[in-house]
Amino acid sequence: MSHLEQGLGDRAEQSARRTLQDMIHSRMGRRQMLGGSLGLAATGLLGASIASCGQDTPKPAATDMTRGKLTPNFSDTISTLPSAALLAFTSVPAILDQTFDAVAVPPGYAARPFFSWGDPVVAGAPSWQADASQTADDQQLQAGQSHDGMVYFPMKDKPDRGLLAVNHEDLEPLTLHPSGPTIDSSGLRPLAEVRKELAALGVSIIEVRKNAAGAWERVTDSPYGRRITGTTPMDITGPAAGHPSMRTLADPEGRTVLGTLNNCASGRTPWGTYLTCEENFYNVFTNKDPTDLKARREHRRMGVKTTSSYAWETVEERFNVTPRLDLPEQGYVNEVNRFGWVVEIDPFDPLSVPKKRTAMGRFSHENVACSMTEDGRMGLYMGDDARAEYIYKFVPRNQYQAGVTRGELLDEGTLYVGVFNEDGSGEWVELQHGRNGLTRVNGFKDQGDVLINTRSAADHVGATPMDRPEWVAVNPFTRDVYVTLTNNSNRGLDPDRNAINAANPRPKNLFGHIMKIVEDAADPTAKTFRWEIFVLAGDPSLEASNLQGNIKGDLFGSPDGLWFDKFGRLWIQTDFDDSTPEYTKSIGLNMMLAADPVGREIRRFLVGPKGCEITGVTSNPDSTVLFVNVQHPTLSYPASDGVTRPRSTTVLITRDDGGVIGT
Repeated sequence: MSHLEQGLGDRAEQSARRTLQDMIHSRMGRRQMLGGSLGLAATGLLGASIASCGQDTPKPAATDMTRGKLTPNFSDTISTLPSAALLAFTSVPAILDQTFDAVAVPPGYAARPFFSWGDPVVAGAPSWQADASQTADDQQLQAGQSHDGMVYFPMKDKPDRGLLAVNHEDLEPLTLHPSGPTIDSSGLRPLAEVRKELAALGVSIIEVRKNAAGAWERVTDSPYGRRITGTTPMDITGPAAGHPSMRTLADPEGRTVLGTLNNCASGRTPWGTYLTCEENFYNVFTNKDPTDLKARREHRRMGVKTTSSYAWETVEERFNVTPRLDLPEQGYVNEVNRFGWVVEIDPFDPLSVPKKRTAMGRFSHENVACSMTEDGRMGLYMGDDARAEYIYKFVPRNQYQAGVTRGELLDEGTLYVGVFNEDGSGEWVELQHGRNGLTRVNGFKDQGDVLINTRSAADHVGATPMDRPEWVAVNPFTRDVYVTLTNNSNRGLDPDRNAINAANPRPKNLFGHIMKIVEDAADPTAKTFRWEIFVLAGDPSLEASNLQGNIKGDLFGSPDGLWFDKFGRLWIQTDFDDSTPEYTKSIGLNMMLAADPVGREIRRFLVGPKGCEITGVTSNPDSTVLFVNVQHPTLSYPASDGVTRPRSTTVLITRDDGGVIGT
């Protein structure tokens, strides 16, 4: 989920940016840690029950944050609550204990591990092996690593049964293989290890249900169980399909690609499909020609290097994107261009072919948040997770029609990038060939070229560089758009593009902030908007005023995941290096909080185990179950025994009395 941030980036992303040799050299220390004595109490509850709350409908407030009578996004049923009921739970204290290896939730709630790396996904799949001895073929049928964004899809007329789609963002090679990754004296990776790594990425789709005893469980023999991995065939659709810059030796037509990689967060369409987003894919490719790399913007602007993270290219040629002039289409020079897209998956059709929807642009996609008007006009909001990158919006050409529209709606439309003016106004600038200087004279051949080089196009039109735009969420009552700007601790890396501006006001943004965007007339197709900073994260006990923030409530930093439930409660998830000194003083370990968007109070709801990122959140239709992901814990969660290798895990949260989460 995170782009490497010096001293701050999440551990999974730091691992992705390290070379394989780095990981191998550190393996012994990691193995010692896994086998060491790390005994501690795996406490998931902090006390007794909490009081229930009323369901009175509030009067509209005299503010742009009022819960107006807007049609909710998609077919959801939204429910109004008094402002006091939005945060009707006892706050969980910050946990500063660096040996904590559990999930803490409020009194009256329970949190239990539900779906972990290696758990069976496809019917008949083998169980996870504690020594990681499962093969690549086994991993193809089991949950991948680094759980991230996810969405719950209810089954029609079955309120207690649905599908859960879960992203697997990155690898944990030190735990994926029995003794960590290996490489021979000539620098080659074992093909079996590379195949297993490709199988550990992508998406899992599982069926879940409430059983006769009232407990939620996985349906292990479900016909919907499906793994989508780094080798699953998928279609390329939209303006970049068939483009010369999408063609390779294996796919001379440029319309079919193997796999989806580094699937960060996600989204859901009104027609019931899953949108999974490819983020830091560039780390697994290499262009070994420094001169060509410097000149080739498709590689350079996306962050391709002369080395790769996992040395897949030593046995899988397509990950070596160095030009090969002796081969058609220069070999695999364009393979990297086939990643960095939004991928649409039909969770209810296990035989469906995933679609890479190129009209929505190519960059380090975090998630997709969809907003829609009563008459079916749509805007899909996206962040590009890297320092000094941008916030985007895609507006389909046609309107949504219930029962008629399918994913083809995402193949035609206009991609916009945000400009945030100093006075709090803003505009969406079209990234359309022939407009705003995106012409052949300026190096953009056609619309496919604009989309393949979305970052360069956004540079050209003067978009506002932001402090690592990550998740976007849309308020179901107002259609206001919220964006997490996770952090930016070093503006000196690129001062021309990384300068302070009103939307990113801190010279050393160690803690990040959340922005609110109000579209003109609450119209997701509008071209102008107003913006404000919803909250500056930080710790008021720190000496530097720049780090203190203005939080009304519980302290946090590096906001990342963001999601609105149907009551208008804004859930905030964090992703920071929990050994950073500025965080260890008062903030502690990564967490999930809930915010009242009107009163702006923020209250801590959950704290995760040491070393993890808290990411991905979704619920069942009646909001009595919350699914939350714990990514890359470093001790032994979910076993929490101090010995077992850790596993990324989806956690199931319920109230002891069976009530609505958060109320």
